[in-house]
Amino acid sequence: MSGLLALLDDVAAIAKVAAASVDDIAAAAAKAGAKAAGVVIDDAAVTPKYVHGFEAKRELPIIWRISLGSMKNKLIFLLPAALLLSTFAPTWITPLLMIGGAYLCFEGAEKVFHRLFPHADAQVEDNFNTKDPAHLEEEKVSGAIKTDFILSAEIMTIALAAIPESNIWFEAITLAIVGIGITIAVYGTVALIVKMDDLGLFMAARGRLRTTRALGRGLVLGMPIVMAILSTLGTMAMLWVGGSIIIHGMEELGLPWLGHLIEGWSFVAGHAVPAAAGFIEWLVKAAIHGVLGLALGIALIPLATRVIGPVWVRFSGKSKAAH
Repeated sequence: MSGLLALLDDVAAIAKVAAASVDDIAAAAAKAGAKAAGVVIDDAAVTPKYVHGFEAKRELPIIWRISLGSMKNKLIFLLPAALLLSTFAPTWITPLLMIGGAYLCFEGAEKVFHRLFPHADAQVEDNFNTKDPAHLEEEKVSGAIKTDFILSAEIMTIALAAIPESNIWFEAITLAIVGIGITIAVYGTVALIVKMDDLGLFMAARGRLRTTRALGRGLVLGMPIVMAILSTLGTMAMLWVGGSIIIHGMEELGLPWLGHLIEGWSFVAGHAVPAAAGFIEWLVKAAIHGVLGLALGIALIPLATRVIGPVWVRFSGKSKAAH
């Protein structure tokens, strides 16, 4: 009997350890996911453009295919690469993270530049007019998955850097949870956004109550505004996250002066408004990170478009327009 009780005590102890591990993994996954929030917002803002111009019945299948590709990117390619990096070359994490941050700054700055100096993409319109819809869908899905790979790499690297030092299994499970959770959140949200106008049309046409029909019309009229706001938030988040990654990376590499300067400015600004010191301090810091991210991104536009872009096109053997 005493042996049985001892066994039950051992089982209970193991269960407690397992429960604590689950809590630790959940906490680490939540923290890592929050760190990647800026990239996630932009991912959700960017993806709907890949179904623009297609029939309504093809929108959800296209999003489903992209989401499967995104899951494959994260779990099959990027998760093992992140674990290998963490195990055998942890000193590479910060430089790679900074490269990803610079890419985010470039993407954000390019969007700002496009809004300030808009220009139509004639090639895209020509593709819709001349190409077979099935072939065009394949190209769009392929292009979306390639874009997702870059964003997913940044998400997984940010998540890896946010996980406290631990064993490889803890990191693997945490990264898997982050990857799956973010993919579901992003593409589930995208699916809702894309179909919201269809829901509005249905409610406006079939609603039995005047309120229902009015709400449907409001959805149809409001979705372009929602998309514009989401796109703006995504751009701001990219610049903020990219700038903060660069500044934090400089601190990790032994160049803390800029980070300390920003901390000082935000501290002074925050304490100028004692009632909202914490919020003002965060807002000033985020704004400075975003401005620095925009400045870096603008500086990178000529390098990316005139040097790296042409080299990549020649290396890949594909024209930029194909994407």
